[in-house]
Amino acid sequence: MITPQKINRSAIQIQAEVLSNKKVGPYHHIVFAVDKMAAACKPGNFVAISVGGEQSALVLRRAFAIYRASDKGPMGGSIELVVAPHGQGSKWLCAQNVGEFIDMVGPLGTSFGVPTTNANTLLIGGGYGSAPLFALAEVLKNRGCRVDMVLGASTAGKIYAPLEGKRSVSSLTLTTDDGSTGIHGQISEAIPRLIRENATEVIYSCGPMGMLSAISKIAMEFDIPHQCAVEESMACGIGVCMTCVVPVKNDGEIKMVRSCIDGPVMDGSEIIWDRKSVLDALHP
Repeated sequence: MITPQKINRSAIQIQAEVLSNKKVGPYHHIVFAVDKMAAACKPGNFVAISVGGEQSALVLRRAFAIYRASDKGPMGGSIELVVAPHGQGSKWLCAQNVGEFIDMVGPLGTSFGVPTTNANTLLIGGGYGSAPLFALAEVLKNRGCRVDMVLGASTAGKIYAPLEGKRSVSSLTLTTDDGSTGIHGQISEAIPRLIRENATEVIYSCGPMGMLSAISKIAMEFDIPHQCAVEESMACGIGVCMTCVVPVKNDGEIKMVRSCIDGPVMDGSEIIWDRKSVLDALHP
């Protein structure tokens, strides 16, 4: 039984104008004019966008993590998204021109929590999933925290904005599966050493579920809090369709929560990453 939750209280539906759409490597960096919505956006939040146009058969919205938000500027508030043109919806969005208006709902979901005291933090991002971490890094730095960042991907071209990452944090480590830049190997392989060297006290992560699972295991071994933004397909983004459920521990039982409302930012130690064990428990 899922406890009823309310949609993000700050969420509104607007027609957002495309201010900029630039290709950055394999991704698109898109800026939207969102007026008052920007002031309510926090690192970890996302927006749900209607894609395909009025005559399209793509009836479901697509969820995109907010890269940055600014409540100031010549056009008022704005938000930035980093989009990988993989499916029909994301390809349509990446093809939109400056001046087009997009049906958008946001900000949605939970945001990253910030330590109440100065802490040594480690931010870990995989591919374009690392986008929300850049705004988080700024918040943590302003809070007085030490910020170390790890960005990883299958190959060098898929690491988003490594130069910006270097400017935003105390130290930046790059990893690639093919060894084309940085450390050769999966991102999780570099984490134990960095935790020891930087005396990490809190871990934040964004990226593929397999990566988040590996990081969560390491965080538990070191007894470090781990906040992660889960990547589950969201068909509505407002808790109605039940397609984005994630199994979590709940007083010795399994509870299915909606990542669009109870997440996407969740406590990594509470998530049941081994889905086979969930199926075994539900169907003994």
